[in-house]
Amino acid sequence: MKSKLSRRQSREQAFLLAFERNFNNETVEELCEAATESRDFEIDDFALGIIKRIEKNEEQINEIIEQNANGWKIKRISKTALSILQLSVCELRYSDMSDIKAENPVSVVINEAVLLAKKYSSDKDAAFVNGVLGAVARSESTDE
Repeated sequence: MKSKLSRRQSREQAFLLAFERNFNNETVEELCEAATESRDFEIDDFALGIIKRIEKNEEQINEIIEQNANGWKIKRISKTALSILQLSVCELRYSDMSDIKAENPVSVVINEAVLLAKKYSSDKDAAFVNGVLGAVARSESTDE
């Protein structure tokens, strides 16, 4: 799969796959097959790398989200916000992985996540996503 999409479009595609995965717990292969068949949807390399990394590291990613969500449990977070947080935490935490190759600074990843939340949810979710990712970024910088 060749990447023909902008990084923003790739993130949006990854979000849509993560969102679908959070509802029906299909494997990445099943999601990609269904997306390709039903929507004539070609999966971008970056989006595929992110969604595979989310699947592989979901437990750790969700732990990072819970630790930085000020008392919110994963089950209380909207599926939209959770999907955005998963993809963003994945990009922030696993950006050095060869199948993701993130070139954007933390601020860009957070900004893109907030824009996705505004587009697909509400300003309330956008503020929540911004707060959680800000906390993740601060904790990541103190871990180094």
